[in-house]
Amino acid sequence: MHIGILTGGGDCPGLNAVIRAVTLALVERCGATVTGIERGFLGLLDGRCRPLEASAVRGLIAEGGTILGTHNRADPFHFFGAGGTDCSGQALDFLGRHNIDALVVIGGDGTMTIAERFARLGVPVVGVPKTIDNDLMLNERSFGFDSAATVVSDALGRLQTTARSHGRVMIVETMGRYAGWIALEGGLAGGADAILMPEQGYQIEQLAAFARQRAQEQGFALLCVAEGAKAVGGEWVIQRQLDDSPDPLRLGGIGHRLTADLEAHLGSQVEVRCTLLGHLQRGGSPTAFDRVLATRFGVAAAGLVMRGQFGRMVALQGDRCVDVGLAEVAGQTRFVPLDHERLQVARALGIFLG
Repeated sequence: MHIGILTGGGDCPGLNAVIRAVTLALVERCGATVTGIERGFLGLLDGRCRPLEASAVRGLIAEGGTILGTHNRADPFHFFGAGGTDCSGQALDFLGRHNIDALVVIGGDGTMTIAERFARLGVPVVGVPKTIDNDLMLNERSFGFDSAATVVSDALGRLQTTARSHGRVMIVETMGRYAGWIALEGGLAGGADAILMPEQGYQIEQLAAFARQRAQEQGFALLCVAEGAKAVGGEWVIQRQLDDSPDPLRLGGIGHRLTADLEAHLGSQVEVRCTLLGHLQRGGSPTAFDRVLATRFGVAAAGLVMRGQFGRMVALQGDRCVDVGLAEVAGQTRFVPLDHERLQVARALGIFLG
C-alpha cells in the first residue's frame, strides 16, 4: 500500500503532529509506504514529493508549521483563480506515475472542497480537518484552534497591564475569517470586556458607552474583535482581494476602524489603541491539547485508509473521533450559534457582545 500525504491551505500548529501520526500508524500497523507531497496540491502539479519514513517523523509532534510546506492558492481545478485552468488531469497523472493508492489530505474547508472533487473523480481520499478558525462543518474542534486561542488569551493578558497603567481602551483583532470562534474562545480566556464576532453585529454608540463605563469602573477596557466583525447593517473590512485564491477576500482592519470610531465618540476622555495579532496566531509550537488532537486525528485517518473507507473526513464529535462524508463538509462554514453555551457564559459575566 502506497499512501500520499499533503497539507493544504494555511499553516497552523499541529500539522506535523498529524503527518507523524498518519505515517507511524500506517508504517507500524500495515507496513505501508508513505510519500509526502510538498506545497499542498501544488506538489501534485509540480511533481514535488519525498518519502516519509518512521525515523524521519518521530520527533515532529512539538514542531510548528509543516515539514511538507503548504499552499493556499493552488486549486488544481481552477489553476490559478476562479476562471483558471482545470489541471486535475495532471494531478491524476502524478498519482498514477507514483503508484499512489490513496491520498490523506490535511486542511480546511477549501482543501476539503478540493479533496471532495478528487473523490468524485475516483481518487481514494481521506480528509483531516485543520483550521485555526474552527469553522469546519460537523467537526467540533480543529487542531490549531486551541493554539491560536492561547495566543489571543496571552496577548490580552499582556495588554491588560499596559491598558491599566495608561487608563486605555485596548483592541485586539484576531483571525477567524467569517466565524467568531477564535475571538470568543480567546476573549473568554483572556478576560476581555467585549467580544465582537461576525455572527452578531455591533452598534458603535452602545459599544462606546460600554467602553467608557468599563474604563471608569476599572480603569481600562479590553476589546477582543474578530476580523470578520462588522456593525449592524455594515460591511466587512477587507484588507485586499486575491482573485486567484479559493477564498479571494482577505479580511482585516476592523480593529483600526473601531479605534477611529471609538475615538470619535469618546473624544479625549479615553485613549484607544489597537493590536493586530495576525500570523502570530498561526506560528509556534502547538499546545498540548492540539498535539493530542492532531495525533488522534492522524491515527483515525490511517484507520480509515486501512479499512478502505474513502471519501470521508475525520471529525471530533462529543470528544470522540468519528468520520463524516467529504460531501457533507465541502463548501460549508461552521458559524458560532447565537445560543452557544460559551456565549451564554459571556453574557452571564457582563461581556459586551454587540
